[in-house]
Amino acid sequence: MQNELDIRSFIGTHDADFYDDGFHRHSAVEVSIVLEGRCLFEWSKRSWMEAGHIVIIPPDLAHRFEAVTNVRFGVILLQGVTARTMELVAKLGGGGFTGDGGADRSPIFLALSRLDKERFERLFREWLRMKASFLKEKQANYSAWMEVLLLFLLEHSQQDLQGMTVTKAADYIRENVQESVHISDLAEMAGFTEPAFRRVFEQMYGVSPKQYQQQCRLQEAKWLLSSTDKDIREIAEQVGFFRLHSFSQWFKEQEGLPPTVWRKSQRLQHGSMLD
Repeated sequence: MQNELDIRSFIGTHDADFYDDGFHRHSAVEVSIVLEGRCLFEWSKRSWMEAGHIVIIPPDLAHRFEAVTNVRFGVILLQGVTARTMELVAKLGGGGFTGDGGADRSPIFLALSRLDKERFERLFREWLRMKASFLKEKQANYSAWMEVLLLFLLEHSQQDLQGMTVTKAADYIRENVQESVHISDLAEMAGFTEPAFRRVFEQMYGVSPKQYQQQCRLQEAKWLLSSTDKDIREIAEQVGFFRLHSFSQWFKEQEGLPPTVWRKSQRLQHGSMLD
């Protein structure tokens, strides 16, 4: 391990006739995400990748990319990574990725849903903007940003690429928290029978689709209460409650406080931090 963390990163666009002329390898850990389009990733095996798919490549692993359509990549090359960074990389691979000459030299494949891919790209672009700036604490900023980006992948990516169709239903729930969810519609959207959809959804998210919707509603309600001055009734309607009393009762069951009291407590807490 080098003492100084060196990170090369960029967003690159290629047309459909792009391909690496032969296999190449480098000494850095590489994190590449397909932001748009479709391509082939090849090492000792071959894997098709499309928008939202991520590959984490260990150092000195010979590999190549070949475009199938016009393709846009986000690439991070990590050199001299800290132990904490490698710990997060290992967690992304379920503990099987060493990246330092260990026994397991296989790439890690992950995927983000459409919404999370878009969020990751915005975060990645902010990192690129920050990296291009003059920094008083360059190494500290680099380490912190890599932790943020890797933690985002750890929290939101999926290893089951075939199960990614289920994330379309999860994205629909997140984008439509004001609507009722019907399992039959979500299952059809994902291309599953209802029992299969419930099973795969719970395997991927740890909760049922209905519970997932409640989590999304609560997350959105708390964000609106803490970051906007919107009226409580308007917030209730935005998260699917058309009776204020029902929303207040539901929120209190979840958080232990009515929404008006919860909002005041957040602002008082913030105010005390500024004193």
